[in-house]
Amino acid sequence: MKRLVCLMMSMVSLLPICAMKQYEVCSPDATLKISLSIGETITYSVFKDSCQLMNPSQISMQVEGGKAYGINSRLISARKESHQGEIKALFYKKDVVEDNYNAMILRFKEGFNIEVRAYDEGVAYRFVSTAKKEFKVLNEQADFNFAKDWKIWVPYVREDGGFEKQYWNSFENVNTYVRLSELDSRQLSFLPVLVDADMGMKISITEADNENYPGMYLYNAQGKTMLSANYAPYPKEEKNGGHNNLEEVVLSRESFLVQSKAEAKFPWRIISVSTEDKQLMNNDMVYRLASPNRVGDTGWIKPGKVAWDWWNNWGIYNVSFKTGVNTETYKAYIDFASKKNIEYVILDEGWAVNKQADLFQIVPEIDLKEIIRYAGTKNVGIILWAGCYAFDRDMEHVCKHYSEMGVKGFKVDFMNRDDAKMVEFHRRAAEMGAKYHLLMDFHGTYKPTGLNRTYPNVLNFEGVNGQEQNKWSTMETYNQVQYDVEVPFLRMLSGQMDYTQGAMLNGTKSTYRPNNTQPMSQGTRCHQLGEYVVFFSPLNMLCDSPTHYEKEPECTDFIASIPVVWNETVPMDSKVGEYVVVARRSGSTWYVGGLTNWNARDLTLDLSFTGRMTGTVEAFIDGPNATKFAQDYVKKEMKISEGKVKVHLAPGGGFAMRLK
Repeated sequence: MKRLVCLMMSMVSLLPICAMKQYEVCSPDATLKISLSIGETITYSVFKDSCQLMNPSQISMQVEGGKAYGINSRLISARKESHQGEIKALFYKKDVVEDNYNAMILRFKEGFNIEVRAYDEGVAYRFVSTAKKEFKVLNEQADFNFAKDWKIWVPYVREDGGFEKQYWNSFENVNTYVRLSELDSRQLSFLPVLVDADMGMKISITEADNENYPGMYLYNAQGKTMLSANYAPYPKEEKNGGHNNLEEVVLSRESFLVQSKAEAKFPWRIISVSTEDKQLMNNDMVYRLASPNRVGDTGWIKPGKVAWDWWNNWGIYNVSFKTGVNTETYKAYIDFASKKNIEYVILDEGWAVNKQADLFQIVPEIDLKEIIRYAGTKNVGIILWAGCYAFDRDMEHVCKHYSEMGVKGFKVDFMNRDDAKMVEFHRRAAEMGAKYHLLMDFHGTYKPTGLNRTYPNVLNFEGVNGQEQNKWSTMETYNQVQYDVEVPFLRMLSGQMDYTQGAMLNGTKSTYRPNNTQPMSQGTRCHQLGEYVVFFSPLNMLCDSPTHYEKEPECTDFIASIPVVWNETVPMDSKVGEYVVVARRSGSTWYVGGLTNWNARDLTLDLSFTGRMTGTVEAFIDGPNATKFAQDYVKKEMKISEGKVKVHLAPGGGFAMRLK
């Protein structure tokens, strides 16, 4: 009798396992696999070859009416499909993005599907509603249960306090490198994050195709090896405030994330896997999973470089007028841009009356019509800076008025949120900009999720701890050089970034000083030049003063000539947190750029992929005294021998090369 009872108990314990249904999707090269288990809950696991990267991780979505996608859900069908194709990319790091994947679509009786895809460089899934009516999403569960207690690079939200305080942030911070179990459970991290797994593998987590849903944060709630998603609820009450009354500050929030449309497609959750660090710099998961171009004709969209005023504090000198936010100063920026064939000049904060959040109130020192007219005679376009609230309160009137005046685009700033309402603002701004043929550069904002593919007039995003930090940060509080050799593998995986490089005043560890009026960079001059190749940015700033650039014609001419979009990208030997080297092709010309941390480094570059086994390259390399004087550099012709070139990088150094 005891034996029978034991047998019955064993059968009962096995029932949930027997009831589980298992499904797998493998990448086209068969090395990457996502496995789904469907029973009372839905979990997924991820494998690379024989290595398990993600243990069973639960996913679900809670919707109004006590319903939950993924909890006791009844599977109707599971359909597999494969796709082979190409995406013609616009204003990107390459002309063509391969779009080869295997997929599965799981249909459930409760009115939703789960779409799963496996590419050679990553896997992704998303929920899709089949409901015919609008509904509220209360929460979404997205767990990432890593197989081991690996180390992780995370950009914590800089703000302290509870999660509600952290939802208001600029998405800028250095990266923390600790074990998963050591992450601070009180602190949210924004995306992407990067896990350092076994055998040199790296696992990146981010998202794509988000147009009207809150952005995903991650945190470690249990002090173990699992990260869980967190989202800002939908705003209930807002008021005008924040920086110079240019922000929309949330006073209270709803009990839901978003009022979702019928048959909504929710954002893709992406897990990218690389076996070599350099592969992360050529990852296309976000771009290929974004919705296709909705703009139609894009012939009017013109990427380019920008002569920028704010970082150098309108720092022109040796002129006959007092420089600042005035017409004469901007004409001088326009003259410089025209002389160097730089496409744009930005009028940053200050051209509109302060604290009024009204883009039709222009300061009396500015004759905007005259500036635009003058720029037109010099073949230079004008871009205007705008605070989020000022731009949003009368968006169509602003876009129509300034487009008709001849303005080419807007740099919209101080969003500082990624709840569903603010994410939707980005989509509306992109759409309105496209309607009136205006470029968009989003600052004070979250990482890209592919909006630049859907609306190609969106040329750039901040969401990066860029060079503006050097205006106020000391060496003790901020290590920019270290960040520079991490960010290409983390933030840049999600897309372009407005880092704002190009400093002509450069500092070593001992000579760098923060200065708002005459700011300088950390690292060498060639570190700055290398960033124009390493960092991808279709609307790329020249951050320094035209006066400084005029004094440095060799470097300036080289910077001004570097393309901002590319036909091909080839990452070269690189290591996260130590050094980075990237080659990019425009037409028949290759550019190669490299950066190192504060360690000097000797590299041998294999350039055989360019087809050149002999010949020379034009190179800007750290000078023999760059260790003491960061501005020391050498421009020289370097010989290619058997397809290779050797280069020395000083501490905080870099290099830039052009192969004609």
